[in-house]
Amino acid sequence: MRASAISCACHGGATGPPHRLLPASQYSPRLVLRDRCDYKSNWKLVHTRIDVAKTCKLRARANAKVAPEWESYEVSESGQKYYLDEQDVVTFLDPPKELIPLDPNSYNPASYLWKKIEEIPEERRHHLLSLLNPRLVSRAWEVAGRRYDEPKLAKKSASRLLSDGDSAGSLELWKCRTSGAPLPIAWINSSQKAIFCCTDGKAYGRLIGGFPLLRIINSVSPLYFSVTHVNEVMSTEQPCDFAYEFGDGLLNLPEYPEEFPKPAKHPWPFNDQVVIYVRQLGPGVMVGQAWQEGKALQQVPKKVFNEMLMVKDYFASSKKN
Repeated sequence: MRASAISCACHGGATGPPHRLLPASQYSPRLVLRDRCDYKSNWKLVHTRIDVAKTCKLRARANAKVAPEWESYEVSESGQKYYLDEQDVVTFLDPPKELIPLDPNSYNPASYLWKKIEEIPEERRHHLLSLLNPRLVSRAWEVAGRRYDEPKLAKKSASRLLSDGDSAGSLELWKCRTSGAPLPIAWINSSQKAIFCCTDGKAYGRLIGGFPLLRIINSVSPLYFSVTHVNEVMSTEQPCDFAYEFGDGLLNLPEYPEEFPKPAKHPWPFNDQVVIYVRQLGPGVMVGQAWQEGKALQQVPKKVFNEMLMVKDYFASSKKN
């Protein structure tokens, strides 16, 4: 069975090679926050374990009865399915040469890209991690810079936690993909981040390695950071929305997830004033640049790795009632 393509105002219904679905990450069944006195505070429990296969089967049965518009897809000869709304994002960032581009002054590409990501169901947005190669992630960073041309678009938020100022106990988990990291921190090319709010009204986060062998390293040197609202990248003076400031790692956190280790001093290069600047790309999708700005005044800032794509983990992030 083949479904018809959805026509796109800019480039038409995009079709591309079949993609591989990423396996769902496994998280511990309970995640609560604790304070420095080691007693449990009144935080909402975060249940992060879910039977993804069962959920997908139930959703597939419902879609079989009523196929919504966003379920438009094509089936390859091998029987693999790929969705056109996801391919629209890829084609917009990397249009074929035979397509005539629109006049960039006639529309805002950031607004269009935000709309295309918004059309992808949130449980399928993580497919972008495998669909967008490093060059397209860098292109996404450039496109996201046009958000600031429209005040209404600039006010939209990719993260409910960071925009609404949720109370203590809120937590979001994100999957991250980048490239070009130096060998000692190559694990960050496929990693996770957790963002949580504390009783002091501030947001904090932590980068987590995605491989089992890194659990010991993650427990000895957890990469905590503070989340701050900033208007521009210090090194380039380009606009942005947030900054993840790592500092020396010894953050004075009022509380943190119970199963997370205590804050500790960061290893190299995160101990040399590393900051990840973040632009919001669409609902549940952000892109960032990491800069090692250095403690010494005469040190020239340099990028730590290529642009990082971050997609909210729909199956694992907590949802407050």
